[in-house]
Amino acid sequence: MGSEGPSPVIVHVTGFKKFHGVAENPTETIVSSLKDYMKKRGMPKGLILGSCSILDTAGQGALVPLYQTLQASLSGGGDSESSNSRRVIWVHFGVNSGATMFAIENQAVNEATFRCPDEMGWKPQKVPIVPADGAISRKRETSLPVEEMTKVLAKMGYEVMTSDDAGRFVCNYVYYHSLRFAEQNGIRSLFVHVPLFLTIDEETQMQFAASLLELLASLY
Repeated sequence: MGSEGPSPVIVHVTGFKKFHGVAENPTETIVSSLKDYMKKRGMPKGLILGSCSILDTAGQGALVPLYQTLQASLSGGGDSESSNSRRVIWVHFGVNSGATMFAIENQAVNEATFRCPDEMGWKPQKVPIVPADGAISRKRETSLPVEEMTKVLAKMGYEVMTSDDAGRFVCNYVYYHSLRFAEQNGIRSLFVHVPLFLTIDEETQMQFAASLLELLASLY
């Protein structure tokens, strides 16, 4: 008859490598350390931490590894459990070097306008991320309850806000593709901007990432 109770939430996480003007990307450290950090902290019931991947800070040139990473989450690890009973959430961390607080991004826009070249030298201006989706004004929103999540995290003492503008650089580029992929495959996607470690220290950022994962597990 199968086991009783809801199936666990599987959260896959990505961060980014260095890029123009940010020699050390805090999200590379956060995502690389997350599995060990969660083991020490104690994984909450109902949460499985899946892949923790570090992406190149690039748009078009990094699409193949991005889609390989996204696609891998659908294979479900080879057991007989049907994929739709597994609840999959993607959490993408990116840095906003000018930020003073965490930002939970509600949406992405179908526009690539890079203020500087990405790590592969690409610098698009007013280009649709997915031409088949139409105009650069097209938006895609996460299906996660961003406002409620922000309130819960703020009550825990974190400096956190909801944002409707993920920029027009690689963060927005990846989030747009991920939201589109999520919608097509019945999963969920979220993007979170973090400040530099100079602004909010590494331990606080690790605690925030862990609290976010615990919150996601408790939502479903």
